[in-house]
Amino acid sequence: MSFLHPEFLYYLLPPLFILFGLLLTQKESEAHFFSKEVMDKLRVSANTLTTRARNALFFLMGFFIIVALGEPVIDDGKVLVKAKSSDIMIAFDISDSMLAQDVYPNRLDLAKQKALTLLKHSTNQRVGLMAFAKNSYLVSPLSFDAKAVSFLLTQLDTTSITEKGTDFFSILESFALSSKTKTQKYLLILSDGGDAKDFSDEISFAKENNIVVFVLAIGTSKGAPIKLKNGNFIKHKGKILVSRLNENIADLAVKTGGVYIQSTTSNSDILAMLKEIKSTSNTKELKSEEIHKYIPLFYYPLAMALLLLLIATSSMSRVFKNSSASVLFLSVLVLASIDAKAGVLDFMQLREAKVAYEKGDYKKSASIYELYGEKNKNGESHFNAGNSLYKQKKYKEAIKSYEKATFDTKDNRAKNFSNLGNAQALNKNLQKAVESYEKSLKIKEDKDTRENLEEVKKLIKKQKDKGKSKDSKNKDKNDKDKKSKDSKDADKDSKEKEKDKNKKDKDSSKSKESKDKKQKSDDMKSKEEKDSQKEQKDKAKKEEQEKQEKQKLEKLEKNKDKKNDKSANKAQNMQKSKMSDAEEAKWLNEINLEKNTYMYKLNKEKPKEANDNEKPW
Repeated sequence: MSFLHPEFLYYLLPPLFILFGLLLTQKESEAHFFSKEVMDKLRVSANTLTTRARNALFFLMGFFIIVALGEPVIDDGKVLVKAKSSDIMIAFDISDSMLAQDVYPNRLDLAKQKALTLLKHSTNQRVGLMAFAKNSYLVSPLSFDAKAVSFLLTQLDTTSITEKGTDFFSILESFALSSKTKTQKYLLILSDGGDAKDFSDEISFAKENNIVVFVLAIGTSKGAPIKLKNGNFIKHKGKILVSRLNENIADLAVKTGGVYIQSTTSNSDILAMLKEIKSTSNTKELKSEEIHKYIPLFYYPLAMALLLLLIATSSMSRVFKNSSASVLFLSVLVLASIDAKAGVLDFMQLREAKVAYEKGDYKKSASIYELYGEKNKNGESHFNAGNSLYKQKKYKEAIKSYEKATFDTKDNRAKNFSNLGNAQALNKNLQKAVESYEKSLKIKEDKDTRENLEEVKKLIKKQKDKGKSKDSKNKDKNDKDKKSKDSKDADKDSKEKEKDKNKKDKDSSKSKESKDKKQKSDDMKSKEEKDSQKEQKDKAKKEEQEKQEKQKLEKLEKNKDKKNDKSANKAQNMQKSKMSDAEEAKWLNEINLEKNTYMYKLNKEKPKEANDNEKPW
């Protein structure tokens, strides 16, 4: 713990101790004239605090007050503070054409009102002022002192520059010389545009020197004569001159990266211009400094001092029966002090939550705000908790916090409904988001809320169209599947029919085969019977042939003698000349033919008929 102002301790505590010492040693005024015994008899017993006890309480009260003045704190670390600003230089046209009364009260006074409104709302920007006509000069450098710039602005009039005319190149040169930084510079011109038709030189110069020009056009295209302060009108070649708004100056703003806006009777034009300047300009760091962060503790000694004051100035009885009321009072006082302490601690908690939110520690901020909101039934804390949860992308929890938030003012209720709609939209609850946006707009019209509402409605419509197309696709798919299923079923039926048919054909073929087999077996049986009959016939025929052969043998035996002679002659001839293989084969064949036995019939070879003319060799 430390003291931010320890000088109070050094300068006030010593006199306090001296004063208290004097009070303790000082006697009562009556004690100088009467003895102690007499004073005790004369003193009325009121059962109150003694003088010394009361003085001691006053001493302690003074001590705690001095400690509170010393401002005791606890060091809570260091914080880096940066001063950032986007500098704006106002160029004010004070040529005679600004006296035209085509706008109320005239162009010059209306331009002053617009510039003063800009200065009022430019709390975080450095603003400077330049005046120009044919020539230009610096009225005020860039400064955070908006009041000083406003005062200098109100003193400008058309007599500040004697040379007549309007030269925009002159103001650009003066601005470039006044600010020699290489970064982008921002110039706001309040003028009727002069008489020039081509601003190509001014545009090229502005680009070379990194000057972004914003133009707030003062006047109308219809125009008006220029009335001087003496009541006369400015004439040219004997005719009254009519000054009109030169809209060609829009090129100077647009082609240098700025914005051109024509003035209106309300302040919406200058506020829109300020918004455009802030969005376009780059803030630069002017100064950064580390500062200590402290937790203040002065309220503790201050609360003790107040408590001692109440005790010292009250009549506290020593008797029990009379002390009950005092005890009750003290209890109430202690409870009140506890509540006061709790209130101060609550303030510290809210401050801690705010600092955490600004640092980006949304989790800590949300927990503090939720705890405080539940404890004290505070709608603003629930709203802040919802914002912290929204930053964490916990949209479901943020919706619950926004729904708990309650406000008395219309603006806060509108903001709450708008934030609730944002959270519901991001939580994909689009219909409820529409309802929340409509409630917000019903309370207060807001451009951003209106845009969000339109976007959500478009999303809902898109989803419905997508759902319809999906349903139609599903329907077509189902129809297609149904058709394919029907065709498959039909194919299946046809296949089953074909299968049945094949089965029937197969069965019929099997039955036919069985019939054929039966027929074949019958044929075989009949054939076997025929063969057996044939064999019997052949056997009978064979027996008959054997009989015939026996008869032939008998004939041959009769003619044997005749043939023996022939065969002897043949043998002799064979002995004389050797037979060839072919002759031998023929000879053997001849012998076989003569011996027509049963073996030849068994081999089913038909014996050749004997040829008497053929020679055996």
